[in-house]
Amino acid sequence: MLLLDAAYESTINNTNFLLSTGSTLSGDTQRYSYDYNRLRYRGDYTHKDYFTTVIADFVNYVGTSYVNSATFAQLQTLTSDTPFETASSYSNYSDGSSYSKLYRLYTGYEDDQKRIVVGLQNINMGVGRIWVPNNLFNPKNSFALEPDEVFGVAAINYVKHLSETSEFNIVASQKRDERYKYLLRYKTLVKTTEIALNAIASDDTKMLGLEVEGDVGESGVELRAEAVYLEATLKDTLLTTKEYYFTQGIIGADYGFSNGITLAVEAFYSSQTFSRNEIAYNLLSDTPSSLVFSHFYLGSTLSYSFNLYLDAGITYIESFNDQNSHFIAPALTYTLNDYNSFSLGALILQGSDSSEFGSFENSYYLKYGLSF
Repeated sequence: MLLLDAAYESTINNTNFLLSTGSTLSGDTQRYSYDYNRLRYRGDYTHKDYFTTVIADFVNYVGTSYVNSATFAQLQTLTSDTPFETASSYSNYSDGSSYSKLYRLYTGYEDDQKRIVVGLQNINMGVGRIWVPNNLFNPKNSFALEPDEVFGVAAINYVKHLSETSEFNIVASQKRDERYKYLLRYKTLVKTTEIALNAIASDDTKMLGLEVEGDVGESGVELRAEAVYLEATLKDTLLTTKEYYFTQGIIGADYGFSNGITLAVEAFYSSQTFSRNEIAYNLLSDTPSSLVFSHFYLGSTLSYSFNLYLDAGITYIESFNDQNSHFIAPALTYTLNDYNSFSLGALILQGSDSSEFGSFENSYYLKYGLSF
């Protein structure tokens, strides 16, 4: 039978946060305590060179004041930039609200020469640890509670392996308004350095980008850099469209110490900055992650494993502006076994009220993760 070579694996993960958090609206000092729970199912089917993956979530919020707040109403407006709905509407009950969503759904084929993936997926590109200016599809958000939890894109992703050290990548994604965004990407290895050239185009955006990542001799230091040139049609403070032309880039380094400490440092520069209103008006644009408040940022992440069960990490980001401010995200994680883990953490924002981070409240959380 043809199905004898097929395999199907499934996992269920439940992530629960107990949170004390501030409003996401600038200047709003209201605090909320609530429970956030995400039940996630993942199924992976493989048959010879073919594969299919589905990831679906059921999300629940409990906390009367939070689900009735303007902050929660703003959260509900954030949707995937896809031509079809990936989430149900929110269903409210006595002291909470819930919904279900399709996080990923894609199928594909892969052999030694090529890989093609079709469906709701993640487009992997960029070398940044904190900022990824090359990725205009679904970049991570280092200021979020879960930075890597990003919307998928509806796309066809084709990778052609030109040799053992180089590949060519084409992506065509369809957006909410049924228009398209395209990527051409070439990646190669030169000695010990990986280099990628990117070109992204849509009706409203044009981008040329460069990625470089490699080791510094035998020092153990890994250097990385990204640079992009962007042309974007965006809304200005008068809600009229305007053409913006600007450059952005990062430079960073990683080093793992012998005592188990891993340190990453990264600097980000943007020739163009945007006001709070401009950022809010363009959240549904092609470039929301490129709309920054300051010209220059400096960030670092530090992690340390005390033993097999206990890990600690911290992210620090400084925003350099007329009024400097900083973002600090410490976390302590205890892994009980293969199925259970606990984390205690915070998102701390400090600065004057007119600064980028200072006008928002701190958040504190206890996280419990269960896998089976």
